[in-house]
Amino acid sequence: MRIYADSASDLPKSFYEENNVTLIPLRVHMNNEEYADVVGVDVLKVYEFIRQGGQPKTSQASPELFLELFEELAKSGEEGLYIAFSSELSGTYSTAVMIYKQVKEQYPDLKLTIVDSKCASLGYGLVVKEAVRLREAGLSLDEISEKVRLNAQHMEHFFTVEDLDYLARGGRVSKASAFIGGLLSIKPLLHVEDGKLIPIEKHRGRKKVMKRILDKMEETGDGLSDQVIAISHGDDLAAAEEMKAMIMYKFQPKAVEIHLIGSAVASHAGPGTLAIFFLNQYPSA
Repeated sequence: MRIYADSASDLPKSFYEENNVTLIPLRVHMNNEEYADVVGVDVLKVYEFIRQGGQPKTSQASPELFLELFEELAKSGEEGLYIAFSSELSGTYSTAVMIYKQVKEQYPDLKLTIVDSKCASLGYGLVVKEAVRLREAGLSLDEISEKVRLNAQHMEHFFTVEDLDYLARGGRVSKASAFIGGLLSIKPLLHVEDGKLIPIEKHRGRKKVMKRILDKMEETGDGLSDQVIAISHGDDLAAAEEMKAMIMYKFQPKAVEIHLIGSAVASHAGPGTLAIFFLNQYPSA
């Protein structure tokens, strides 16, 4: 069974290569040039571009790539599972469904399930990793799809940004709020609900918002000591390591994974973003 995932999962390129997962890159636009996320652009150059005042743009994965991949799958006779970046944050899911219907007309025996994860960054990445684990365990496409949907439904996203200006550029907060927030060192706490980005609280200073994330984990998490928790960061490894230490001390999870936020998500969230992902309902079996 073939598994497909977008670059917005913020998993490293090596993950795709080592786990037989097909990467579908979103596209990043800088200086009038278009780049394929992960494979065609150095993410650190994207961060540098933003720090210098640039504003990268992003666009969904190429319809032509979906057509190529889905036709190839149909001809192979294999089954496929495409786990997509939240449809509330990108048009990639809708494009994939459109191309699937087109290919299905020509190849009626195409066996492909498309799941809208309603997740982002490593919350999405953890869902993809679970799909790989289930495939290796020998589950059927229907069984994996059902468990993936349930896993995605219970994936929590809590994150903060270093500079409200980055969210203001994307229209997530007003420019006035960003200006005042910068003066007062206000850090927002944001959440993803049904695939949408939702600001839920504001705190003064990074330390307070990090502590509040721990509170939220305690309030909403389930079986945290049995989970692998993920942290993604906007080119701020020190903050991610500090958050990891706090999580390990308080909850003693199986592990805490840290990865750099990729170009597609970083283009909107900006440098200094810190995001934590975990399940609010941990499966007993």
